[in-house]
Parts: sequence; C-alpha cells; structure tokens
Amino acid sequence: MRIRPATPGELPVLQDIERAAGAPFRDVGMPDIADDEPPALNMLERYRGAGRCWVAALGDRPVAYLIAEPVDDALHVEQVSVHPLAARRGVGRALLAHAAGHAREHGLTALTLTTFADVPWNAPYYTRLGFRALTEPELTPGLRRIRAEEAGHGLDRWPRVCMRADVPRTGA
Repeated sequence: MRIRPATPGELPVLQDIERAAGAPFRDVGMPDIADDEPPALNMLERYRGAGRCWVAALGDRPVAYLIAEPVDDALHVEQVSVHPLAARRGVGRALLAHAAGHAREHGLTALTLTTFADVPWNAPYYTRLGFRALTEPELTPGLRRIRAEEAGHGLDRWPRVCMRADVPRTGA
C-alpha cells in the first residue's frame, strides 16, 4: 500500500469509494447516511489542488482517501473513507498518519475531525488511534462553524462528537 496525492482522473474513483464505504451505515440504522451523495468532483478537486487529498493505493488503484483542511491550529480531517474490501488492514490508520505528518510539516499542532459518537468504525475507532472527544468549551471557532454546518445538513439526528489528536513534534 502506498499513500500519495490523488490525481485528477482518480476523483470519480474516490466517489465510488465513498459510496461503498457508506453502505455499512445501513446496517446500523442510518440509511440516510448510507445513501448520502459523495463529495462533488469540484469539491474533491479543491482539496486535491490544495495538496490535501491523499489516496491509499494498492498497486495503482486507490482503495481509500482522505481530504483535509487547516482549521484554526489543526489539520481538520474532512473525510476519510476506506473501501470495505480494504477495511481492517490499517489503511485508515496509514492515511491519518500521513495527514499528521502533513500537519507537522505545516506547523499545525493536531488533527481534528467530527464523527458519529456511537458507530463502531467512527468515534470508538478514532479513540483507539489516540483521538479524544472535545468538550463544548474546548471547541475552536472553526470547529463550531463545522458543527453548525453539519447540523444544518441534518447530521445531528445521530450523536456526533468533535475529536482531536495532538501531532507530536519531530523528535518528541
């Protein structure tokens, strides 16, 4: 497996990965999430063009992707999705480690993300990787904005949480 920047021609493949990764939400009573449309190609291109869209590839074919953007003092993971056929092999962990390296190189102190609190491959998974849930007073202005946008899209029908993992400095 290799982590690398996505190419423009791979963006439709990332949409396919997102659709496949969303399907298991149906099994936990979240069909609206399972049926949610993947990020639009122009949105994926915005992240790719900014150098913050990475794929995990087996051979030449992407099996997972991560998009992120700086938010306050952190690199915010907007989306990380792994195709179910590549799940449980450390692919998501590798993408997050790559994002942490990018954050460190750019002087950012942490990775942040928002996720579903009770879905096993969401908050419990990120906790195992060293993320911690943030309390309401700990939310930065950028995270508050993101949470408000998510609520506007109806994601608060299920419990959600903001999480943060500090990025160790080089040599620390």
